[in-house]
Amino acid sequence: MPAPTLAGRSVASLARYGLIVALIAVFSVFSILAPTFLTPGNLQSILVNNFTLLAIVSIAMTFAVSSGGIDLSVGTAVDFASFAFVSLVLAGQPVPLALLAGLGAGALVGAFNAILVSVIGVAPFLATLGTLFIGRSLQQLLTNGGNPVYLPPSGVPAAFRFLGHGTIANVPVPLVIAAVVIAGSAAVLARTRFGRIVVSIGIQPSVVRYSGVGLGAPVAVTFILAGVIAAVAGLILTATVTVYIPSSGNAFLLNAIGATFIGTTLSPLGRPNVLGTVLGVLLLSIVANGLLLTGLNFYWQQVGTGTLILAVLAFSFINRKTVGA
Repeated sequence: MPAPTLAGRSVASLARYGLIVALIAVFSVFSILAPTFLTPGNLQSILVNNFTLLAIVSIAMTFAVSSGGIDLSVGTAVDFASFAFVSLVLAGQPVPLALLAGLGAGALVGAFNAILVSVIGVAPFLATLGTLFIGRSLQQLLTNGGNPVYLPPSGVPAAFRFLGHGTIANVPVPLVIAAVVIAGSAAVLARTRFGRIVVSIGIQPSVVRYSGVGLGAPVAVTFILAGVIAAVAGLILTATVTVYIPSSGNAFLLNAIGATFIGTTLSPLGRPNVLGTVLGVLLLSIVANGLLLTGLNFYWQQVGTGTLILAVLAFSFINRKTVGA
C-alpha cells in the first residue's frame, strides 16, 4: 500500500479535527458580522442560555448512542421531571422531595425504555419513539390539553430560584451543574468498567457477548442514566422559568442528536464521546446566537444549523470512506 501523500494527510487531519476548524470558523465569522457577538454579556448568554441545557440533554443522548442505540425520549424525561417537581411544590411538599421526585420521574422514563429494549427486545429507535408519543399524550391528558402549569411567585422557594438564577464564585449555577454532569459523564464512560462495557457494546456487541458479559443490564442502566441526566435539565429549566410547559423538552431533541453525531467526528472510530458532544453543542450554540444577532429569522436559523450539521458530518464520512478505500 503506497504511503499517504502530504495532501492526503492534510485532508485526513482536517477531517479529524473538522469540528474544531468549524468552531473557529463560525466564531470568526460572527465576530465580524455581528458587532455585539464578542461582548462579555453575549458570550455569557451563549453559555447560559444556549449551551447549558442542550449540553446536559446531549450528554444523556451520548450515553444512549454510545451503547449502540438512541434515545428519542430525552425530551420526555425533561418534561416529566419538570411536571413532577411543579406538581409536588404546588401540593405543598418540600423542595428536596420535589427535586428527588423530578429525578425519579426521569429515571422512570429511562426504566420504561430499559424494559422495552433490554427485556422485551424492542429496537432502541422504536422503543424510545413509542415512549416519546406516550409521554407527549400523557402530558396533554394531565394538563387538560397542554396548558402550562405556573409556580406562583410567592410559592417559589429561594433555594430553588438559586438553582436557576444563582451564582457560585460568579459562575451561574446552571453552568456549574452542566460542568459537573459533563465531567462526571466523561469519567464514567472513559474510566469505569461500566463505561468501557457500554462503549464496547456500541462498537462490537458480539465480542462483548462472547466474552461472557451480558448486554441487557449495561444497556438498561444506560437508558436509566440518560433519563436521570435529562431530568437534571428539566429541573434547571423549571427553576429558570418557574413554569412547566408540556412537551417543551422536545425542543432539545433534534439539536441533541445533531450535537452527539457531530461529536463523533472527533473520534478516529467515529464513536460518540463526551468531548466531541460538548464541542458539538458549543458549535450549535454559537451558530444559533450568531444567526440571531445577524437578524435572520427563526426559519433561516434552522436552515443554517441543519446545513452546518450536514457539512461537518458529510466531510468526515467522505474522508473516512476515502481513507478506507
